[in-house]
Amino acid sequence: MSMKVFDPQVFAFVVKLDQLLEVLVTTLIFVFIGIIFFAVAYGILSRIFNIHKEIEEDNNTALGIVIGSIMIGLAIIIAAAIHG
Repeated sequence: MSMKVFDPQVFAFVVKLDQLLEVLVTTLIFVFIGIIFFAVAYGILSRIFNIHKEIEEDNNTALGIVIGSIMIGLAIIIAAAIHG
C-alpha cells in the first residue's frame, strides 16, 4: 500500500476541533510549568556558579557546556513527564 503525496489523511488534524481549546489550555499550562522549572534550575545554578562572570568575562567554555547540558537534560525530563 503506497501513500500519495497529497493524501488528505496526511494533513489531517491530530486533535479534533471540538477538543482544540482544551488541548491548547493544557499545553500552555505545561509550558508555564516548564518555564518555571527552568527559571528555578537557572537560579540554583547561578547560586552555585557565578555564571555571568565565568562564561562572559573568564571565557569558561566548559561551564557553558555543562550549563547547556543540564538545561537540555532538564528539558528532556520535563518533556517525558508531560508526555507520560
